[in-house]
Amino acid sequence: MPHRRIIYALDFPTLAEARAGAERVRDDVGVLKIGLELFVKEGPAALGLGAALGLETFADLKLHDIPETVDRAVASAAAFGARFLTVHASGGAAMLERAVRRAASDAPAMTVLAVTVLTSLDASDLAAQGVTLSPAEHAVRLARLAWAAGVRGFVCSAAEVAGLRAALGPDAVLVTPGVRPLGAAAGDQKRVATAEGAVAAGADFVVVGRPIRDAADPAGAARAIAAEIAAGLVLRGSAS
Repeated sequence: MPHRRIIYALDFPTLAEARAGAERVRDDVGVLKIGLELFVKEGPAALGLGAALGLETFADLKLHDIPETVDRAVASAAAFGARFLTVHASGGAAMLERAVRRAASDAPAMTVLAVTVLTSLDASDLAAQGVTLSPAEHAVRLARLAWAAGVRGFVCSAAEVAGLRAALGPDAVLVTPGVRPLGAAAGDQKRVATAEGAVAAGADFVVVGRPIRDAADPAGAARAIAAEIAAGLVLRGSAS
């Protein structure tokens, strides 16, 4: 079902507002994303929203620390039954290996997702950091390093998803943020795409926040994005 591929970003300041927002679209999305704003404000209780509403949970914590610290953080997230957990691919092989091992041990159903290049960055931002590769090239490079460390899930913009799919093959789980309906404002994202375009290029899941949250009819907005996903699957030659 196409709507199961929508990861709804609960970018709300409080748990009560996040729950109310999630309840409005609970039948029209598949996964609830708990990001740093909500997690820092409300703590681990936020990670229980998905289970409470019968949806899967994406713990978007973007872990990036020494291997031992990340290992323990993965164990803590595993206890809440998260389906997805993000780490930074740039954290290095040892950190990534520890994250994958801990997830396999404590929560076999949880997929560790390595974040490649944030969608808020472009080539000039990377150059300022001393990275001479383009965002697409850098994303593939980081993804290959993470793949070698055992990671099988990745976060990348729609501009890089086809390259990662080609580089990693059909077994990689690819999640694309920065998704906007046709004609919507990009906000603070620099590399955006429609849900149809992202899925047609190879994305398995799309992350959508403001276009649903700020819509006059959030459930209707989610259903429209699900229709775009369905169209993208047709273009890709996939049935569901």
